[in-house]
Amino acid sequence: MRVRASNPPPPSSSAEPPAPPPRSRPAPPPWEPRSRRGRERGTGSGERGPSPPIGLRRAGLGPAGAAMEAGKMTVSINKAINTQEVAVKEKHARTCILGTHHEKGAQTFWSVVNRLPLSGNAVLCWKFCHVFHKLLRDGHSNVLKDSVRYKNELSDMSRMWGHLSEGYGQLCSIYLKLLRTKMEFHTKNPRFPGNLQMSDRQLDEAGESDVNNFFQLTVEMFDYMECELNLFQTVFSSLDMSRSVSVTAAGQCRLAPLIQVILDCSHLYDYTVKLLFKLHSCLPSDTLQGHRDRFLEQFRKLKDLFYRSSNLQYFKRLIQIPQLPENPPNFLRASALSEHISPVVVIPAEASSPDSEPITDLVEMETASQSVFDNKFDDIFGSSFSSDPFNFNSQNGMSKDDKDRLIEQLYREIGALKEELESCKAENERRTLQLRGRISELEAELAEQRHLKQQALDESEFLRTELEELKKQREDTEKAQRSLTEIERRAQANEQRYSKLKEKYSELVQNHADLLRKNAEVTKQVTVARQAQGDVEREKKELEDSFQRVSEQAQRKSQEQAEVLETLKQELAASKQELQVLQGTLESSTQVGAEQSTRIADLEQERDSLSQVAERHGEEMAALRAELQQLQDTLSSEKESSKKELETLQTQLQDKESMEQTLQQRLTEEQFALLQGSAREAERMVQDALSHLEDPAHISCTGSADYLLSRTLAASECTERLQDAHRKYLSNRTDVSSLLPCVALFAHLISDTILQGSATSHMAPMEPADRLLEMCKQCGSEAMSYLSSLQDLDSVEGADCTPVTSCLGRISAIGEELRPRGLDVEQEELGDLVDKEMAATSAAIETAAARIEEMLSKARAGDTGVKLEVNERILGSCTGLMQAIQVLVLASKDLQREIVESGRGAASPKEFYAKNSRWTEGLISASKAVGWGATVMVDAADLVVQGKGKFEELMVCSHEIAASTAQLVAASKVKADKDSTNLAKLQQASRGVNQATAGVVASTKSGKSQIEEKDSMDFSSMTLTQIKRQEMDSQVRVLELENQLQKERQKLGELRKKHYELAGVAEGWEEDATD
Repeated sequence: MRVRASNPPPPSSSAEPPAPPPRSRPAPPPWEPRSRRGRERGTGSGERGPSPPIGLRRAGLGPAGAAMEAGKMTVSINKAINTQEVAVKEKHARTCILGTHHEKGAQTFWSVVNRLPLSGNAVLCWKFCHVFHKLLRDGHSNVLKDSVRYKNELSDMSRMWGHLSEGYGQLCSIYLKLLRTKMEFHTKNPRFPGNLQMSDRQLDEAGESDVNNFFQLTVEMFDYMECELNLFQTVFSSLDMSRSVSVTAAGQCRLAPLIQVILDCSHLYDYTVKLLFKLHSCLPSDTLQGHRDRFLEQFRKLKDLFYRSSNLQYFKRLIQIPQLPENPPNFLRASALSEHISPVVVIPAEASSPDSEPITDLVEMETASQSVFDNKFDDIFGSSFSSDPFNFNSQNGMSKDDKDRLIEQLYREIGALKEELESCKAENERRTLQLRGRISELEAELAEQRHLKQQALDESEFLRTELEELKKQREDTEKAQRSLTEIERRAQANEQRYSKLKEKYSELVQNHADLLRKNAEVTKQVTVARQAQGDVEREKKELEDSFQRVSEQAQRKSQEQAEVLETLKQELAASKQELQVLQGTLESSTQVGAEQSTRIADLEQERDSLSQVAERHGEEMAALRAELQQLQDTLSSEKESSKKELETLQTQLQDKESMEQTLQQRLTEEQFALLQGSAREAERMVQDALSHLEDPAHISCTGSADYLLSRTLAASECTERLQDAHRKYLSNRTDVSSLLPCVALFAHLISDTILQGSATSHMAPMEPADRLLEMCKQCGSEAMSYLSSLQDLDSVEGADCTPVTSCLGRISAIGEELRPRGLDVEQEELGDLVDKEMAATSAAIETAAARIEEMLSKARAGDTGVKLEVNERILGSCTGLMQAIQVLVLASKDLQREIVESGRGAASPKEFYAKNSRWTEGLISASKAVGWGATVMVDAADLVVQGKGKFEELMVCSHEIAASTAQLVAASKVKADKDSTNLAKLQQASRGVNQATAGVVASTKSGKSQIEEKDSMDFSSMTLTQIKRQEMDSQVRVLELENQLQKERQKLGELRKKHYELAGVAEGWEEDATD
């Protein structure tokens, strides 16, 4: 119904009261098209009325808007939490989150969830946990307050789901524990928001600057992280990673909640690192050892889980998972905090909501909704009213109900527009968060690049410094070498100069000595001449004195003795003659003295000249001596400095040599210590193998000669490699890397050879078995002596493993003697023989089953009472056993046919059997054993039923049939595929045969006990003597039976050895590993 108002009169401000404020549509946003704004303004030029107050607009939402919001949220909750094993759609979860913001709490959420059967469906509970986790993270802050009251219910539900070990049971239990832990954490620490996004300042404020609070907060974060990692690992353990589970709906259902876990873990890891650095700056490192150990464990788990998650295709399109550093932070070094980079998880804009519908452009959405609203407005009020929408004077004719209906309709439209506006705001906030996350990622990458750049610069600076130091060291070395060379050259020149000066000095000393000798001779000659002159003067004086005395005597005598004048004259004449002689002598002496004086003068002149020459030489000697002294001082100082430098260099060289010798010695000792440890462990391994030879538990172990030969060959090759490695070690004691692996492998192979030799001797004849066992013991003792010599430093050079090689050769020879010779069957006949034997086995089993039915009929006809009951039970169990064997033979045929078809390729079945002759002979032997066992068991059962046989024989036959069927199963499955359905059927049939065999044995034992109870002995009529006699006979019988039992056991052992020797090849025991 369209209501059109007549032209109203103009409003009068004086006559009529003012109209109430009109209820109009909310103001259009600034991005609306101009056409819409024009329509709102009307055809005139007047402005539209003012917008109502905010309180009115909120009140205008009313119960209807709240109910519509609640209904929409209820629908989204039911769509998000359902029993379908698919991931929760993002649009439903986002609607739930927006609903908590609209109602400022989670009352609607819990009112809907409480009506869901969470305890009856695991998938439903799992998806509830996912949605509740998102609400705790991104919902309104009051979600936590409204959810705390349900904490006990969540704990009970977690314990209930924990009793289920398969499917979603354990996952739900662990997820509920995580949600409870998250609620407790945020309750204790209200400063932390649900999404855990905090700045460093807010993190410091959370601890209130108290180290005890930081310590406790770190422990709570460790517990929180432990629950997150536990859920992470449990989800990955429940998935089959060999397939692409992330592209399946079931896999995505399990993986979807891990996005919230990754977001939580990235923040918890960042805050834990920062808190630990803060604690290490306040507390000693020993106090925080437990924190560091727990952090390292969680670091390794988180790094591995992040790496595994980043490789899944599901996460690649939804989230960018950060990678943790290669090594954990070093909390003992405070500067390592600057190297820490906070991990940033980025949700790409195009993949944040893969299941949500495309969002219509905001302008188009608003335009469309406004056009719809305008059409409805025109339909109700008319086009003329739209030109003046706020003139209510023209509506006096409208009824009150129409107005209320119109107001309600307008309120509903306003609510729809508000809802669209809120969704737009939420979308803008989401995109803003995405852009902020991208900005954070780019900032983190920029910080990382800056950090890497700084590291590169620091490394470059460090390398440049090292290069400069090396250049300086090189220059100093070159200067030292040049100075040393210069000093050596100058020393050589000084030495040459010194030698020349020394020669010159020696020559000067020699000349000086010659001059001194000449001076001494001249002085001596002058002295002799002076002495001669003095003698002449003394003689002359004496002569003058004597002449004077003679003259005085002559005068005195001439006066006194005149009478003897003639005598005196004669004496005077004689005296005159003597005087003349004396005068001649005096003249000659005077002449000689003059000559001597002349000679003395010449000698004095020569002495003066020599003295001057000597003085000049002395001055030259003094100058030369001073220069020599100066040169000697210079040379001595240079020699001293050169000596000191040389001593310093020699000391450094000696230190380096001693250090190198010490390190070499230490390396040699460490290498030898490693060799000693390896040889000691190898010796212990060989000793353990030798001790097993005497172990009673090892007697039951058996082995084949072919396997012994393969082990012996491997041990011989290892011994040769060990000899080569030993020679290399003796040539270079510092390298033991090639010897240690050889020693370990040598001990392992020798021990294996000893044990296999002992196991082979248990199934060999007596004489070869004794020789083989003795040779194994000798080989072990030789190996131990060789390993002992490797542990002694004095005997390591003389260690020789040639005796071990010789013992291995003898063991190989004995093994060759023990090898079975095989069946005398042509390979071309093997295929036909397999079919014949399998057919014969089937026929024998059918015959045995028919005979058992015949015996059962006879027993029912001729026996009664206990005997009939026993016979029926035994024959019935035998019939069940035959049926189980028939099923086993048929399954073996099917599996054999599958093996031949899959393995022969283009060849025929006979060629396949001929190619795999050992396996074929094993099948033939196993088939023969099954058919023979069935025939023997039927014969034994016939005798038991007739009362002529023994129950024990029937039990032994049953065990023999079980062993034969096990042999047939083993021979069939040796070439079968492990995933083959026929193999599974064969194994199931084998278990049926074992159960049937157990039934035969149980029925036989039961029948035997019933017969023995029936034939119980009665000693009531016997006397004391008779009882004593019977007792003695029983003791004799017991001794005889024990002796017979021992002999039978020995015989059984010999029979088994002979059986092994004859049937080894036929049963396929010696088949090579390649087959």
